[in-house]
Formats: sequence, C-alpha cells, structure tokens
Amino acid sequence: MIAFKPTRRVALGLVAAAAATFTIQQPAVAQGIDLAGKTVDWIIPFSESGGSAKWANFYAPLLSEALPGKPTVVVKFMPGAGSTKGANFFQDKKYKDGTTIFGSSGSTQFPYLLGDPRVKYEYGDWNVVLASGTGGVAYLPPDLAKKFNGSANGLKDVDFIYGSQGATRLDLVPLLAWEMLGMKVEPVFGIKGRGDGRLMFERGEANIDYQTSSSYLKGVTPLVKEGKAVPMMSWGALDGDGNIVRDPTFPDMATFKEVCEATDGCETSGEKWEAWKAFFVAGFPAQKMVFLANGAPAEAIATYTAAFEAVKARADFADISKKRLGIYPQMTGNEAKGALESGTNVAPEAKAFVTNWLSERYGVTLKK
Repeated sequence: MIAFKPTRRVALGLVAAAAATFTIQQPAVAQGIDLAGKTVDWIIPFSESGGSAKWANFYAPLLSEALPGKPTVVVKFMPGAGSTKGANFFQDKKYKDGTTIFGSSGSTQFPYLLGDPRVKYEYGDWNVVLASGTGGVAYLPPDLAKKFNGSANGLKDVDFIYGSQGATRLDLVPLLAWEMLGMKVEPVFGIKGRGDGRLMFERGEANIDYQTSSSYLKGVTPLVKEGKAVPMMSWGALDGDGNIVRDPTFPDMATFKEVCEATDGCETSGEKWEAWKAFFVAGFPAQKMVFLANGAPAEAIATYTAAFEAVKARADFADISKKRLGIYPQMTGNEAKGALESGTNVAPEAKAFVTNWLSERYGVTLKK
C-alpha cells in the first residue's frame, strides 16, 4: 500500500514548489463552472479552535471573492475520531456541482499512512486543488522554560502532561521528538483539535504543548507576549537537499534537530531519527490540502485551481498570509499533486518503526 519516496526527491519537489507557479490556460477558465448564487461548504474535520480552522477561515473569504459568481464559502466543522469521521463523510460524497470541498490535515494523512482501521477514505479518489505547507512550535510554561537552555537535559526529571488528539495523528511527531529527547511526556488523548490542547495549557491542565504555525501565530504569540508561554523549538523546514533547517517563519528559533544535537542521548541519525524525519516530511511540508470530491470534472478542478491562483496573485497576499499562515509554499496544479504524493507516502521502514513504537509505547495496534 505504501510506496517509497526518497527523501531528497521529496525535499527538492517541495522546495521547488515554493517558487514555482502553475498557470491555468485561459480556455480552461472560460469553460469552468459558475457558482453564482450558491454556497460552498468547506468541511474541516476538526474543531473550530485549531490550526485547520484558522487556515480555512483565512482562505474562505478570499476564495469566495476569487471563484466565478462569488459564492458564499462557509467553513463547516466536523470533528471526531481524530478527523477520520469528517474524511469518511467526504469519501461518501460524489461530485455534484462544486459546492462541497474538503480540508485535510496531517492528522488526516497519518491514519491513512498507518492503516488505521477507522480509515474508510482514499486520497487517490479525491482531487487536490491546493496544498499548504506549514511548521510547528513546541512551547513551555515560564517556570519550566527556566530549565531549558537549548538542550532538554534539564527537563528530563519533569513529569509533563500533554493534550493530544491521538498517537496516530500528527501528534506522533511531537510525541516521538520529546521521547527522543528523554523527556517524560504523558499524553491525555481524546481532544478534538490542537486548539483544545492550547486551552488545556492555558488552564494549567497541561504543561507542554505544540501548535502548527497558523495556530501558534494567532493563539500562542499573545501568550508569549504576556509572559505565559515560552517557545521551546520548532520542528524546522527542509532545504533543497532534504536537510532540516530553521523554519523561515521562526528563523530565530532553534529546531528540534538542534535541540536533539545539544541533548545527551538524542541522536540525529539512525532508525528512530529517520522515522521521525519521514513523518515530519509527510505531515508538515504538505500539511493542509483542499480537495474536490470523487468524480470532479476537469472544468471544476480548473476553476478552483484558478481561484486559488488568483488569491495567491493578490498584491496583499504575501503580507496577509505571512501574518496568518507564516512563510510557507501555497501550491496548486502539478505542485499540489506532488505535495499530495509526498504527504501520503512514507518509506516502509519508517512505517514499520512507527507502527512498532505505537504498539510498544501506547498499546496501539493498527489492524484492518
């Protein structure tokens, strides 16, 4: 089921996507669908407090303005079962008139990659029209941040509590990272979105958290300014050779790789590191995607692709997206298809490692 994609090839494709432009030929736009007088339902399989909500709410009014006929775009939240509920709902939808779209996240991709028995959806049936890269930031309360000096050595005796959507979701990236650092982090599973994890942190029910970039920029930056949270590290970004480098949205923040290299017992080579990196690549450079349902005709795909291209071409887009989403590639056309490929494939060795780790660490057995 899972095909191997070399890390270097994946990295080169994703980095190239940041600069590449996909152009829709004018005849395709002219023959596109007209959505005048209609309402487009944008299904998000998470709660309204997380990063996916902020991403969709950022794009929704811009997409409404760019689509032919200027339809109303309404973001609808359908949380449950770590996003598989909403994804399964969309899988059952057949294309009708372009008025239903779906917003996927890394937490939707990971159950698919790992063979979660709750997954009834198939990415190959859907039609991607936008892929958005992102990053992530882990942060601490001020009292514990005093124990952090660029390495996690001073945090190894702390008992951490973390609000988690589930170990098979995007949360496996921070959970595995913290374990590699020798930290004792116990997840409280069952929250419906990362925004709920942030609220647990704010209420003092959790003493460590992470958010994707859009949610960190809007929801956590104010806490940092108020002295209620301190950034620990970002997950980083990829350069053209597939190396982990600093996240362009947070260039002054150390990456997990840097913290790992400074922490006793943490290795940035070997089986565990390669597994972490593989799932980071699958979950973040192509972290959020927009799809049309199974059976969408070429003119509908062209219409939505052209609309997202028009949004990206706005004179103010670079400024407003930087503030709301961070500095990451927003991909359409063939670049979006390449991102989808990278986001829904990992090496068999990485999948096997993570599957065993989930079983041993959390008692999670993935059998269909």
